[in-house]
Amino acid sequence: MPFGDGAEQVDNLYARLGGTGDNFCFAGHMDVVPEGNAAHWTTSPFGGAVADGHLLGRGAADMKGAIAAFVAAAAAFAGQAGAAHCSVSLLITGDEEGPAINGSRRLVDWLRDKGEALDAALVGEPTSARRLGDTIKIGRRGSVNCRLRVRGAQGHVAYPERADNPLPGLVARLSCLLGAEIDRGNDYFGPSGLALTSIDVGNRAHNVTPAEGTAKFNIRFNNDHTGDDIIAWLHDRLSAVDGPYDLEAIVTGEAFLSPPGRLTGALEGAIKDVCSIAPVYNTTGGTSDARFIRELCPVAELGLVGTSMHKVDESAPLDDIRRLADIYLGTLRRYFGA
Repeated sequence: MPFGDGAEQVDNLYARLGGTGDNFCFAGHMDVVPEGNAAHWTTSPFGGAVADGHLLGRGAADMKGAIAAFVAAAAAFAGQAGAAHCSVSLLITGDEEGPAINGSRRLVDWLRDKGEALDAALVGEPTSARRLGDTIKIGRRGSVNCRLRVRGAQGHVAYPERADNPLPGLVARLSCLLGAEIDRGNDYFGPSGLALTSIDVGNRAHNVTPAEGTAKFNIRFNNDHTGDDIIAWLHDRLSAVDGPYDLEAIVTGEAFLSPPGRLTGALEGAIKDVCSIAPVYNTTGGTSDARFIRELCPVAELGLVGTSMHKVDESAPLDDIRRLADIYLGTLRRYFGA
């Protein structure tokens, strides 16, 4: 399914095996981040080389290895008794690392428009922290990207009365934000937090006060809030300082939680069978396509160990990829009572 036009077109796939029973969906993305300086890689970033029991290449961990594992699991499950009365689907996009407009977001809209129901979804993001299967994500924090601008009038530093320096107002507003507690977190999420990412004035002179100052920051928030709640909180804090300001705030994802249930129970049982460990549930990390899929059904995330993702020489142990396929297969068996 191609969505978008021209250079923004993204090729996506939705495929379903079986037409009855609950629809268990495996979801993931094939696109990757840039390789950086290819000369720093041990092998070709896109060569898919195998060395010392590891698969090396961009996307090995995030998350082509998981896609290979769930395709293998779906194929194995299809040949087993009882599978004819189940539905297993694949939702694969090429727009997760990018703007995330013409990928899973559009696929979810298409599924909804066609009346194609999903009953559970498992996303293969590299959630494992230290060893395969140790972490299941059952939610994600929301995210708001913000740009705060305070305008003034440029002038000579020796004649401040003839200018309007915007920087004291910008600093005062940032102080109100950086020192404020948004919340204290809850049972599944830590406290919401603000990270300042840039302060720009575009001024290279020592004897000139600038015409405006701009600050950029991001807020990651828990499921006690919506994105609109966070924006309202920002305006409340910023308005406490006298003077005008401009705030551009874009919600890139809402916080969500899929409480433990049938899906996570099947997944946890399969992890114990294959890895002999009890996974923990958490909601840390960045955003993922789970934020779109959760509109349709309960969703969880489990994949390979993510310590090498986005780095030079990204890799995944071959044994972990095989065992991940076993976990996915075991999850299908348990979910469907096979």
